[in-house]
Amino acid sequence: MSKFDECVSLYEKEMKDKLGIKTVDGALLKSVTKGCGPSIYRNDASKVSSGDPQELERVKKNFLIKKLGLKDGPELDKAIAKVVDTFGSSNRNKYRAIFYYLLVKEFKKESMYK
Repeated sequence: MSKFDECVSLYEKEMKDKLGIKTVDGALLKSVTKGCGPSIYRNDASKVSSGDPQELERVKKNFLIKKLGLKDGPELDKAIAKVVDTFGSSNRNKYRAIFYYLLVKEFKKESMYK
């Protein structure tokens, strides 16, 4: 199994076992993970620090606005807060690929990853 496949498998297991997400779209998760590039292999870069307002602003600007093409507004901040809540504040493993996957699902932008 490649390192990439190991990461995708870890994310899927995390979503099902720790986040309680029953149904995971494996193809979408794989595509979103691929879109994260080499950051998934670096411990710090592979996770989103929800306690850092600058990090959450980067997620909003670089992913939601630039990548998904969404307009800036309060709904973006609400969606980010919802994803952080899904992980739980005590969960230190807010993997970027899962975080982005949940945002893609939230805004129904799956077609961008087909």
